[in-house]
Amino acid sequence: MSFDELVHYLRLGGLTMAVILLSSVLALGVAIERMLALWGAGSKARVLGQTIARHLLRGDVAAARSAADRDTSLSADLFRAGFERAQKTVGPPLDAAVDRERQQLALKMKRGLWILGTIGATTPFVGLFGTVAGIMRSFKELGVDVEAGGSGGSAAVMTGISEALVATAAGIVVAVEAVVLFNMFQARLGRLNVELKLIAEEFVELLREAPRQTTPSPDAAQAAPAPAPVSGS
Repeated sequence: MSFDELVHYLRLGGLTMAVILLSSVLALGVAIERMLALWGAGSKARVLGQTIARHLLRGDVAAARSAADRDTSLSADLFRAGFERAQKTVGPPLDAAVDRERQQLALKMKRGLWILGTIGATTPFVGLFGTVAGIMRSFKELGVDVEAGGSGGSAAVMTGISEALVATAAGIVVAVEAVVLFNMFQARLGRLNVELKLIAEEFVELLREAPRQTTPSPDAAQAAPAPAPVSGS
C-alpha cells in the first residue's frame, strides 16, 4: 500500500480512523514506558537480595540496611520496609509488613496496563462502528445518485463498502497489538512477582534470625552513672 493510498483510507475513515491511530500510538507509548520502568527489575532485585542476605548471614544488620538504603531499584522499598518493622518486632507483623510492601510494588509495576487491556477490547468495536457508518454513507450516496437520475449500480456500493471495511481491519490490527503487549507484560509480571515473593520470604527468615542490634538512647546514656575516678596509690 502506497503512502497516497494510506492517506486516502485515513481520509475516508475520518474520526474513526483517527481514534484507532491514536489508540495504537497510546498502546505503543504505554508499552515503551513499562519496558523502561521494568528493565532489569528482576535481576536488580536478585542482586540486592543476595547482597543483603550475605550481610545478614554474617550478622551485620547495619551493613544490610545500608545496602538497601543506597539502592534505587523498585525492590529496595521492600527491604527498607522490613528493616523498619524489624526495629519494633520480629514476629508475624514483620511478615505482614514485607508482604504488604511486595503487593504495593506489584501494583506499581502493573500501572498503565489497564490501558492496553482497554484498547485491545474496544478498538475492534470502534473499527466496526466506522465500517457501519461507511456502509450507511455509501447507500445514502447511492440513493441520492438514483434520485438525481444517475444509473447507480452495485459497483459504487461495493467500492464504498470495501473502503469502509478498512476501519474494521485497522481496529483488529490495533487490538491484536494491544492484546499481545498486555499478555506479554502480564506473563513477565507474574514471573517477577513470584521471584519477589521468594526473595521476600528468604529476607524475612534471615532478618528474623539475625541478631537485633540495639543502640542506647541519648536519655539512657545521660542517665548512666559516670565511672568513678581511680585514685593513685
